[in-house]
Amino acid sequence: MENNNSINSSEIMHHHFHDANIKVFALGGLGEVGKNMYVIEQNQEILIIDSGILFPDANYGIDYIIPDYTYLKENENKIVGLFITHGHEDHIGGIPYLLANVPIKKVYACGLAVGLIKNKMSEFANLHIDIEEYNRNSCYTFKNFEVSFFRTNHSIPDSYGIAIRTNLGYILHTGDFKFDFTPIAEHTDYAKLTSFSEKGVLLLLADSTNANVNQLAPSERKISANIHSILSQLKGRVIISTFASNVYRVQQIVEASIACGRKVIVFGRSMEKTINVGQQLKYIKAPAGTFITAKEFPFLPPEKITILSTGSQGEPLAALSRIAEGTHKQIKIIPGDTIVFSSSTIPGNQESINRTINKLYKSGANVIVNSPLTDTHTSGHASQTELQLMLVLTRPQYFMPIHGEYAMQKKHIDLAIETGVKKENCFILENGQVLELSKKHAKIIGKVPSGDIFIDSNNTPVDGGTIRERKLLSDDGMLCAIFVVQKNRQIIQPTIVSRGFIYMKNSETLVSNIGKKASELLDHYLCTHKIPNYQNVKGYITTELSSYIYELTEKKPMIIPIIMELNKK
Repeated sequence: MENNNSINSSEIMHHHFHDANIKVFALGGLGEVGKNMYVIEQNQEILIIDSGILFPDANYGIDYIIPDYTYLKENENKIVGLFITHGHEDHIGGIPYLLANVPIKKVYACGLAVGLIKNKMSEFANLHIDIEEYNRNSCYTFKNFEVSFFRTNHSIPDSYGIAIRTNLGYILHTGDFKFDFTPIAEHTDYAKLTSFSEKGVLLLLADSTNANVNQLAPSERKISANIHSILSQLKGRVIISTFASNVYRVQQIVEASIACGRKVIVFGRSMEKTINVGQQLKYIKAPAGTFITAKEFPFLPPEKITILSTGSQGEPLAALSRIAEGTHKQIKIIPGDTIVFSSSTIPGNQESINRTINKLYKSGANVIVNSPLTDTHTSGHASQTELQLMLVLTRPQYFMPIHGEYAMQKKHIDLAIETGVKKENCFILENGQVLELSKKHAKIIGKVPSGDIFIDSNNTPVDGGTIRERKLLSDDGMLCAIFVVQKNRQIIQPTIVSRGFIYMKNSETLVSNIGKKASELLDHYLCTHKIPNYQNVKGYITTELSSYIYELTEKKPMIIPIIMELNKK
């Protein structure tokens, strides 16, 4: 931790606060990129900012991860509302699961985020949501807070930062942001940011995703020109893969396709949903007939087709991955096809993206990825210069980097200190840790319950023990030791069965040694216990045999002892 206050107090667990000091903490979004959920509490009022999901690095049957809502459930009577900064999944994806656990009086969102949330909630018919749409001039007053908004630039329309006026000054939450000086839509509210600093910014919570990036990202307007240039030069079919939620990019691709005389067909459920919502809200505009169906596109010449697809991160079930595998029902790669990746690589996804690219090349396609030469993508997050500009415009007394891994948060602190924020006024927190603000101090006072909840494809939670077992099976496999105990307590040599641990035909000596050790363990237990408890003996064998196998192999397979007792009548 950056501040000494975090060292001795982090073990204290709080379930309720009763004093008048301001409390700020995150249930998700710190030490990670995703799962954003931030909480501000004072005098029996709780204000929540964002409710997102995190996509897991390794699957193990998990679709995504949400925060632990225990603290909010235990303090649900204090919650005045949930405020949404923008419509990306890592900020709105957890809303149905939050509402299923915690009654939220009202959800405040703007523009496209409202449409995306309503679309998401339509899949959860048993849940009620009350959405109020705000705009840049909206202001909501509660007993302890006054909430207003400032427009920011990001890779999705209607992105806002949130300003919370307290009795000690403003708390500003930037949301995800960048400074785009030639934006496709409206400019950032620079005047508002400086006005907050004039009134007094107590604490700044700022996006840290690109804190380790020192170059300004290209403007979305430049990317638009590059995509148009690429489409105008290519002769065959073009398959463009991008993030479904990047509505600006989708509109750029549609506009470039129209200008180059191409029709657009969309593949991927999330992309179809985003385009439907975007068209309803007039963010995606195209003349009638621009979008075609799967039945129409086989009859068009290749140079007249743009295929817009999900799967830019190599997701196994996404449209582009199935196209690369040759398993997509409606699209097969043909000579002359060009695949354009209009996206950046999310950390942890490079291997799966490379696999997809290699398969596309093997299928005969040409592949264009984002690079300084092609520039098919730009980040929606602020780099170092932009982060420092935010700090200079707002001039906070205290600073807390959010939405980023630890290294990103640490670099963001260094940038803040360079702009003049005192080192002792900068705090790196973990999820659950509580920053307390009063007239006299700012310090970390402990933790609230926090953690990860794993959600599978059936939208149901999976407990951590099950995930650990799946990981163990995935890494080191399983070993089953089957014992037969005769009435006289004689043990028949156990049968050893391995799945995913060793190839038994080539490991006869190892299997024999494991069998002997297992027999010795059971024999020792039976000799020292007159009345055996077979639940206890299974635990004993599992522990001891695991240590023995690790010494021999440096692996820890899941061990399942099965004991069958023969009784003669």
